[in-house]
Amino acid sequence: MSGPSAKDAALEGRVALVAGATRGAGRGIAVELGAGGATVYVTGRTTRSRRSEYDRPETIEDTADLVTEAGGHGIAVPTDHLEPAQVRALVDRIADEQGRLDVLVNDIWGGENLFEWDTPLWEHDLDKGLRLLRLAVETHAITSHHALPLLLRRPGGLVVEVTDGTAEYNRDTYRVNFFYDLAKSSVLRMAFALAHELGPRGATALALTPGWLRSEIMLGHFGVREDNWRDALDKVPHFAISETPRYVGRAVAALAADPEVARFNGQSLSSGGLAPEYGFTDLDGSRPDAWRYLVEVQDAGKPADTTGYR
Repeated sequence: MSGPSAKDAALEGRVALVAGATRGAGRGIAVELGAGGATVYVTGRTTRSRRSEYDRPETIEDTADLVTEAGGHGIAVPTDHLEPAQVRALVDRIADEQGRLDVLVNDIWGGENLFEWDTPLWEHDLDKGLRLLRLAVETHAITSHHALPLLLRRPGGLVVEVTDGTAEYNRDTYRVNFFYDLAKSSVLRMAFALAHELGPRGATALALTPGWLRSEIMLGHFGVREDNWRDALDKVPHFAISETPRYVGRAVAALAADPEVARFNGQSLSSGGLAPEYGFTDLDGSRPDAWRYLVEVQDAGKPADTTGYR
């Protein structure tokens, strides 16, 4: 299959919260959950009337509309996930309106403009580094704290902690700098810890990473659009392994529809690793396996060649 669609409605009647769905992976996940027929609450700080410090045009209302267009029901709720009262109000609203929560996706990040590449801890701006950790780690804890009692009302709930890098890759590789490395590894560990607490209570927690994501910010960084993204390969040849946000979205939708998803409890998974498991592809019909490519080709110093990797 290429991915879930409104026709099969595999997630009809299910309720999901995608925390951090303004753009990028969060948006891709929300849309694919909607394509499966789910009701999806999408949160973030940028709305059509107010922007976060990213100062970008994507909004949670846009994401909600895309969810509905895909076949689901998108509901946008402006939420700063560093504010416990706002998160509590969000979960109370879901409980009042739906009476259930089947899928929680913690995709909150917000640190794109806060980290400095290859800068040691003692030279890095401390305030920016600490805010990055709050945005990337504390937000997930706050959201889970308030959302999990609702998710546990019914057996079979799923928590997806979205990070950057598999547990194996991040264990062996220094990621960008101290703060970034710590943030992404912390989210992996969060999924592991939640698995121990949720598993005996009938729910599943896991960590999931996209590969080299062609998010709106990444495309802008390379000066390209989704329709001409290959133009960036002249400058960054390894970008050939990149994937759309919908690819990781299809991974989440497949996990959410899997009655045996508990077999992944506590594990670290990737979009590329799950594609052959569930039979989905990216929008172009390919199956990029970025983390295997990074180890075997890019990090090994070999010329860019995606043959056998997508």
